[in-house]
Amino acid sequence: MSNLAIDSVKDRTFDAIVIGSGISGGWAAKELTEKGLKTLVLERGREVKHVVDYPTTNLYPYELAHRGEVPLAIQEAAPIANRCYAFKEDALHFFVKDQEHPYIQDKPFDWIRGYQVGGKSLLWARQTQRWSDFDFEGPARDGFAVDWPIRYNDIAPWYSYVEQFAGISGNRDGLKELPDGEFLPAYPLNAVEDYFKGVLAKKYHGRHVISARCAHLSKPNQIHLDQGRVQCQNRVLCQRGCPFGGYFSSNASTIPWAQKTGKLTLRPFSVAHSVIYDEQQGKAIGVKVIDAQTKEEIDFFAKIIFVNAAALNTNLILLNSTSNRFPDGLGNDSGLLGRYVAFHNYSARISAEYDGLMEFKTDGRNPAGGGYIPRFRNVFKQETDFLRGYAAGFSAYRASNSDTSLVGRSLKDQLLNPTLGPWRVGSHMMAETIPKAESYVALSEDKKDDWGIPLLKIAIDYDDNDAKMKADYIEQLTEMFTEAGFTNIQSNVAGQAPGLDIHEMGGVRMGNDPKTSLLNKWNQMHRCSNVFVTDGACMTSTSTQNPSLTYMAFTARAVDYAVNELKKRNL
Repeated sequence: MSNLAIDSVKDRTFDAIVIGSGISGGWAAKELTEKGLKTLVLERGREVKHVVDYPTTNLYPYELAHRGEVPLAIQEAAPIANRCYAFKEDALHFFVKDQEHPYIQDKPFDWIRGYQVGGKSLLWARQTQRWSDFDFEGPARDGFAVDWPIRYNDIAPWYSYVEQFAGISGNRDGLKELPDGEFLPAYPLNAVEDYFKGVLAKKYHGRHVISARCAHLSKPNQIHLDQGRVQCQNRVLCQRGCPFGGYFSSNASTIPWAQKTGKLTLRPFSVAHSVIYDEQQGKAIGVKVIDAQTKEEIDFFAKIIFVNAAALNTNLILLNSTSNRFPDGLGNDSGLLGRYVAFHNYSARISAEYDGLMEFKTDGRNPAGGGYIPRFRNVFKQETDFLRGYAAGFSAYRASNSDTSLVGRSLKDQLLNPTLGPWRVGSHMMAETIPKAESYVALSEDKKDDWGIPLLKIAIDYDDNDAKMKADYIEQLTEMFTEAGFTNIQSNVAGQAPGLDIHEMGGVRMGNDPKTSLLNKWNQMHRCSNVFVTDGACMTSTSTQNPSLTYMAFTARAVDYAVNELKKRNL
């Protein structure tokens, strides 16, 4: 029996373990296996294979039982997930069931999750922008959070590295506040979007409309064809999973690439309980897993561990990783684990109409979503009574109308000959929030989930800075819309809780000082050097840019460092 036990441990021993298979976890798997490491990827949800497990991807609207609408009973059973823009009949299977995965809201927070291989990389909005030094230098300059331990030049080559593999469409716009990348051809702005771009260029200094940069193969290169991916078909059915691999996801790109190396073991239905710390060795030696189906407890072992469970679950796992050395969570000598969590604030919108350019109409679908307005407040100097700023989306469309009140031949004629309505324009705010000590996550003292793991308590809220920024967004966009001659301008401030923006960050932040941060400049835990965190939990501040591209770059960079350190026997 002892030999069997030894063999069992051997079978459960790897060079590296990655917790999570989403955007950052997929990149960790790709990089580790390409560098020759026998790697185990743990995913708490079910397996989703590219193409094979996209059940709705090619269905016509009439083939969906409710033509895309979510039945009321399902909406009521999913009060949190139901608030997400992608929670539709064709994508329900990629969202968690709220009742099966509870958490505690000390303050209202909508936690949107996707528990399956690929995670939310199957559902993301695919917007990809680099950070600039204005973002990495923000805390040091503005006096919030702690100083980032890196600057743009540290991460720039890794942005290029992941952009070339993932496939990012965009233009080289030459903006200091939004560095250019390695782009495939951009999706063009339509006539009204381009008109608004011209208005801002003429009437404002430092305000720009650019084609939104997105992770779509507008014109694939050989590296994308080698992945088995082909050109985006502009279907805009992305939340269903794309059988063409037209947009970047772990399922279409990094995980299959890692599997081709022969070095990857992918284990779905594996709920990460905690990272195992060996006090004699002074390092982590593995991960304790609860089998999601059998509830069996299993330990897996490795030399290095990447925790990429998505920001809040990464915090949960590390908080639950207790030992005599770390009674308050792995690496948590500072007591800051789970604190200084921040998010993006997308809760304000503005819309209007435009009666010019009536000789044009919208044609086709734009997977990039239209235009993007980079942050223009407090960039080069502090000019408002709030810290940091906001970016914004901008899009225009012209819909066709048919009179459906008629009957018979008249109804048929109307349906066959629709008339074009006015141009409608819209924008939504993409605002940075400030990390605060009182914005935190923690473990419940008495409530556990079905796998015996403490429930996560979330206490995150808006503050006065957010309110001022929101008011400024409405004021500035109203002024800009007015300058453009748009009419019927209407603003909408949603009453949504934080979280619905799906960009939670922090809790395991990077920094120079172990007393004020958990990770160093390599995303390596200060106090447990063979554990790395490269998902949203590592973020020191949030900037205004969509964060996924930065997670990818951090991950590739951290793996390169970790493997080199492993070869030097430093880990």
